[in-house]
Amino acid sequence: MNTLSQAAPHAASPFPAIDPVASHILVTPLDLGGSGLRVAVKDTIDIAGLPTRAGSQVYADAAPASAHAQVVERLLAQGCRIVGKANLHEMAFGVTGVNPHTGTALNPYFPHHVPGGSSSGSAAAVAAGIADFALGTDTGGSVRTPACCCGVFGLKTTFGRVSRIGVAPARSSLDCVGPFAVDAAMLTRAMAIIDPSFTPLSLARIPVLGLLSVSASRAVSAAFAEALAAAAVELRPARVEGLDDAYEAGLTIINFENWVAFGPLTASPAMGADVRLRLLGAARTTPEMVAAANGVRARVSAAVDAALDAVDALVLPTMPDVPPRLEEAGDARAAIGITRFVRAFNLTGHPALTVPVLTTEGLPAGIQLVGRKGDDARLCAIAEWLSSRLPADRIPGRARAKAAFAAARADHPRSEEE
Repeated sequence: MNTLSQAAPHAASPFPAIDPVASHILVTPLDLGGSGLRVAVKDTIDIAGLPTRAGSQVYADAAPASAHAQVVERLLAQGCRIVGKANLHEMAFGVTGVNPHTGTALNPYFPHHVPGGSSSGSAAAVAAGIADFALGTDTGGSVRTPACCCGVFGLKTTFGRVSRIGVAPARSSLDCVGPFAVDAAMLTRAMAIIDPSFTPLSLARIPVLGLLSVSASRAVSAAFAEALAAAAVELRPARVEGLDDAYEAGLTIINFENWVAFGPLTASPAMGADVRLRLLGAARTTPEMVAAANGVRARVSAAVDAALDAVDALVLPTMPDVPPRLEEAGDARAAIGITRFVRAFNLTGHPALTVPVLTTEGLPAGIQLVGRKGDDARLCAIAEWLSSRLPADRIPGRARAKAAFAAARADHPRSEEE
């Protein structure tokens, strides 16, 4: 079926049914394409016949897209069924996913916590079982952060690897289209669909990971260390000089490029206050600041390349702490720090992937893997290898499914005769 229609049903799940619109996960439910894997698409990615509104009332009267984004063409050519356009942080310029216009997407596994931004609806669609995989975009952690917050897998692809034709903003030196999935095997399948150059790999040996030392909360540090110990990976100390500088430089570049793309729209009263304030602050970014940031980009990119010479991937936590609770997420600018460990790899262009784990308190944390440029397939293979060796009760999706099954058994106990 290659026509647009509304209210596509979502597949059976071990969890209570979640209405994708009422939960603010999808802004437009669809039934577009074939009968294959179900996919949710972030509403910064064009689908012909529909407006691309980027989660903003500024685009309330936007004309429908005249053509599919190239990555959407790939989905349809491979027989996927697009189940809807996914919600996001307004203008894709925020890290919490809190959106006063389209609503804040429910975080299905952790409903009292933010779903993360900007690709909040894409991560939530996967966690809720509405989609087999979803597409988001990652300019400063916008796939990996919501994936971590929602307890799913997410991949920021090598910069330039997946086509951005038909993706907003039209120009970016940071932004990458990337997939979300509930497990690493589905992430690999998604990449093979959206990237014709992607060939899945199988590991012939235990991967060697270079451990980057960063300062995270006690809960996240413990969950990270325990997961790596359980998987019995081979770890070697690694060091990349300038990661903090790269974080700041990444903010400089995203501010400059988003001001160019969206600055004129700040005059619209329809724009949300948090995004307007960030954009007006971004207007102060000077060409000299951008030049300095690009100097950091070159230096740290080379340092990451060097650190990867001796290992298969680098490893560090995805976020410095567990996701903020919804009531703590009012100040979007104050929340920027949750991207401290992810933003550098947008600047350098390396592929980076987050594997979900749980803290001992049952809250989401993440293991971030960073690979060589163009080596996305190896990164996916390492994620499959690693996640297959983690205890089921430390993976959010598996743990929730196990709990749901146990609850169902308690409600309907088997008789002795059974």
